[in-house]
Amino acid sequence: MTNTLQPVQALVPGANLEAYVQTVNSIPLLTVEQERDLAGRLFYQQDLEAARQMVLAHLRFVVHIARSYSGYGLAQADLIQEGNVGLMKAVKRFNPEMGVRLVSFAVHWIKAEIHEFILRNWRIVKVATTKAQRKLFFNLRSQKKRLAWLNNEEVERVADSLGVEAREVREMESRLTGHDMAFDPSADADDDSAYQSPAHYLEDHRYDPARQLEDADWSDSSNSSLHAAMETLDERSRDILQQRWLSEEKVTLHDLAAKYGVSAERIRQLEKNAMNKLKGSIEA
Repeated sequence: MTNTLQPVQALVPGANLEAYVQTVNSIPLLTVEQERDLAGRLFYQQDLEAARQMVLAHLRFVVHIARSYSGYGLAQADLIQEGNVGLMKAVKRFNPEMGVRLVSFAVHWIKAEIHEFILRNWRIVKVATTKAQRKLFFNLRSQKKRLAWLNNEEVERVADSLGVEAREVREMESRLTGHDMAFDPSADADDDSAYQSPAHYLEDHRYDPARQLEDADWSDSSNSSLHAAMETLDERSRDILQQRWLSEEKVTLHDLAAKYGVSAERIRQLEKNAMNKLKGSIEA
């Protein structure tokens, strides 16, 4: 490889995406021997120049993978950039002793970064949080053959092929077919449609003076009741509850057992009795 290649930082997909694609496609691919040599230099000698050359030679593969995610309505340049991050992570972790080419190893890392970007940006309301939901998000679209809702047989077939439950397929289908709604009405909304915006029926009560005063009164009353109930306990029981529940760093039963020269089970019994007495005093 020559040293005339541009630095990685200069190869960032921007407004002129076609120019970027042409540039990365003009970078020569690595032979098996070249890749093995560069990977060895990076893995054993932490040679950053070797890492740079490996990244540059594989940028075209990121473009190819990113184009397969064009159906989500996100900028192609952003998808490519996220994929490049995954490629660099893969290069950093690539072990030449594994006996595979870098492109095969890097596919997982490239797709993982693109998936995370899509999930963060495709909707304001997150549509996939669990592992099963993520699997559904990226596979359900390809499983559906038409725009209509899936029937029961199709739901069962999708669930079986993806290894999830039918209810999860239905839930994800509902999320994918839904739309984000602006919180405030649009500027050209008339009186008949403006009231339908969430701003008119989703109230934020956190800063309501009446509710704040009510919460403050309830907190003061609770603290007073707790303090009075604690005074009814003997000193040891009061100390156990203080150390176990009211301190920032919770003390273990064994620590208290050592302090009072009894067993941990005895401390647990004293704690339970004190809690019951405290509850009775507060409710009285």
